[in-house]
Amino acid sequence: MSTEVHRVRMMMELRRQGVSDDRVLGAIERIPRELFVARHFLDQAYEANALPIACGQTVSNPVVVGLMTQALEVGDRMKVLEIGTGSGYQAAVLSRLCRRLYTVERHKSLLKEAEARFHRLRLHNITSIAGDGTRGWPEQAPFDRIMVTAAASELPQALYEQLAIGGLMVLPKDKEAGNQVVLLVRRVAEGLPEIEELFPTKFVPLVKGLPQH
Repeated sequence: MSTEVHRVRMMMELRRQGVSDDRVLGAIERIPRELFVARHFLDQAYEANALPIACGQTVSNPVVVGLMTQALEVGDRMKVLEIGTGSGYQAAVLSRLCRRLYTVERHKSLLKEAEARFHRLRLHNITSIAGDGTRGWPEQAPFDRIMVTAAASELPQALYEQLAIGGLMVLPKDKEAGNQVVLLVRRVAEGLPEIEELFPTKFVPLVKGLPQH
């Protein structure tokens, strides 16, 4: 079965699962997911599941990418921060929707591979750095939107403070009994953030600090 047939099936599944934003669907359709998966998982590149990559990380399920991206409501003039570059797939999708994407990855080897993919796809509006994602990117704040692609045990205060007033953050968060949920967080001028639970999920944990190697 051809890559194009698999891609069409994936796009149909995205729509079936609730991804209805035409800009988001268009961005996902334009990113060749097979470039972001390990060679021995190429036959599953367009399946609706997460796939393992190096350093114990994963390429997210394309449905989850679609739903989280849709919830972020990214406009084409926005400045967006992503925490957890990983393979670069989510960053590539976001880059098609925003003015400028900043992405942070703690594993330098993963970041180097992701940067090569960005270059190959001519995604010139992505700026990347190796660093501790829990710190965000304070030198570039504030951000209109923040996407976190690893599960936090609690709302990361440093990231929340780097959101512009009225800005949105989408992130997975741990719940009881080992469960996780995707949250939509809106920064308000005063008082507690506005938080909405979106859907259950499963992500690798958001880890503070840098790997020891």
